[in-house]
Amino acid sequence: MGRRGETEPETAGDRGLLKEKSIEGNGERTMESKPTHEQAQLHLQVYDQRREAKLRQARDWFGKNYIVNNIDEAMRIAPMGSETGAYVGMVIGYWEQACALLNYGLLHEDLFFETSGEFFGVWEALKPIVPEFRERFVNKQILAHLEQAAKRYEAWSERRNPGHIAAMRQFMQQMRTQAASAARA
Repeated sequence: MGRRGETEPETAGDRGLLKEKSIEGNGERTMESKPTHEQAQLHLQVYDQRREAKLRQARDWFGKNYIVNNIDEAMRIAPMGSETGAYVGMVIGYWEQACALLNYGLLHEDLFFETSGEFFGVWEALKPIVPEFRERFVNKQILAHLEQAAKRYEAWSERRNPGHIAAMRQFMQQMRTQAASAARA
């Protein structure tokens, strides 16, 4: 068993991602150390990109309007080549890249999870259609980094704040229902 915070490559199927060893030795991914200076710098750079005006506009649109249950709805409200399609691409591209940095161990997981919960809401909005997108585009890796990070975030959050994820999902469902009602009015 390795020392606290020691990294080791995961299986070949995980494409060389880093896995933090748990103190308990149960294989659970944990970050037991403080962020390094380099991780903190990169974290701030990732955050700074979120402040870019067009991405901020895209994130705002996505949060208010991206309510889909299948690929047809996704293509209807955000068709490829449209402004809304570009917004969706910007949002998912940003979070997929940020989560890739996290999954490869370049960002500190606890710091990321403590300060970047928005990605989980994005994943929850996309989750219903990801299997269809993966099948249609014959690519099992579409949004794989976002999905992996969201699964770990859910477990991380439940360990620290039991019930938080359920409350977030309930809140997001209420917001979706209100937005759908407003769209029909």
